Amino acid sequence: MTQVGHRTARALLRRLAVEQAECRVPSLTAAIVRDGATAWFGGRGHVDGAAPTAATQYRLGSITKSMVAVVVMRLRDEGVLRLTDPLDEHLPGAPLGHLTIAQLLSHTAGLTAEPPTDWWERTPGVPAAELMARLGPGELKHRPGRRFHYSNVGFALLGELVARLRGTTWLKAVRAEVLDPLGMHDTTARPRVPHATGYAVHPWADVVLAEPEHDADAMGPAGQLWATPHDLARWAAFLGGDTADVLGPGTLAEMREPAGVDDGDTWTGGFGLGLQLARPGGRRLAGHTGSMPGFLATVWADPAGGVGVLFMANTTSGLSGRLATDLLDILEEYEPRLPDEWRPAAADPQLLELTGLWHWGPKPYALRLLPERGLSLEPVGGGGRASRFVPQDDGTWLGLDGYYAGETLRVAPDHLDLNTFVFTRDPYDPGAPVPGGVTGWHA
Repeated sequence: MTQVGHRTARALLRRLAVEQAECRVPSLTAAIVRDGATAWFGGRGHVDGAAPTAATQYRLGSITKSMVAVVVMRLRDEGVLRLTDPLDEHLPGAPLGHLTIAQLLSHTAGLTAEPPTDWWERTPGVPAAELMARLGPGELKHRPGRRFHYSNVGFALLGELVARLRGTTWLKAVRAEVLDPLGMHDTTARPRVPHATGYAVHPWADVVLAEPEHDADAMGPAGQLWATPHDLARWAAFLGGDTADVLGPGTLAEMREPAGVDDGDTWTGGFGLGLQLARPGGRRLAGHTGSMPGFLATVWADPAGGVGVLFMANTTSGLSGRLATDLLDILEEYEPRLPDEWRPAAADPQLLELTGLWHWGPKPYALRLLPERGLSLEPVGGGGRASRFVPQDDGTWLGLDGYYAGETLRVAPDHLDLNTFVFTRDPYDPGAPVPGGVTGWHA
């Protein structure tokens, strides 16, 4: 059953109500997505004198970036570009054209955060040609690839890249390739009725100030779009793996891989290719936050748990920063996900013979079968290099993750050759082709 139970719904609504009241938010909506469908929606406060609904529009802010990124990845999958390509290979004469597409997607290009214009979020935008004419070496703040540095400017450049390669505007490309196929028909560049008005709430009094809203033009790919909670729930389902025909599962997984981190050694927040990443409480979340004057929004998906969460608010600042993860915690407490039932599966007898202990020198490893002829090789007791492998047409296996990601595993009856490392059934088996030879064990 998709919908949450009554007790769960009450606990979720109470958490939302506390956030709206204590943080003094004019209106606040939130939703839980489970197994690809909305399992709970809640709204507090007022929009034009009525409670907000799943059809009320709010501004997405930087969540727009993740949708632009999907079009870039589609271009890559079509062979139109490579992520390692420099920008000027596709935008001849572009400023800072040596920066790569992957660096722009992951905010590792070293670009300045904001454009050399007036405060772009609060003023009408400038055309792409004018923005690019203003960009120069001074907008490069760090050596490309050195570190994560969030850049709105980078996504303005990616929006122009999409426009040039698709022969249309970035917005039309996003609508045709992402929004319409996903049924997100209430996601628009400018607000439509009913929509929330963006407000700033006075820090020391219960009064509000209406924030301005403009067409950001060239900076639109960084934060222009508006959407409803209903549409953003569909986006959460997409991020969780319900990609329809918009993107291949492997490409979405690639977007969720960490490319940069923004808080040091034991990171809890980072960035993939157009997606923000977070690791609260053991979860691995992918999605994006968004803010524009008068609006805050967040959407996260937990693909492993089959859940997503979102909220949308019409306030410039002031939320606690814990709402989304608290809602996930409540769902886990009241309705923990049941693990999938285990069932036996047929196995290739030749592969079955490969399972069990192998040794990397003296270190024991366990080889297990995975679905669809996949293999898992991991140290016994942990504490070493573990990877999964998928079969290839030439009879080898390709590493999916860990130290051996992208490396080739070759299987022989008496040994495994993993990118020159030879694994044997017994520690340094003298009957196997161990490089360097084996002299024998002795006291």
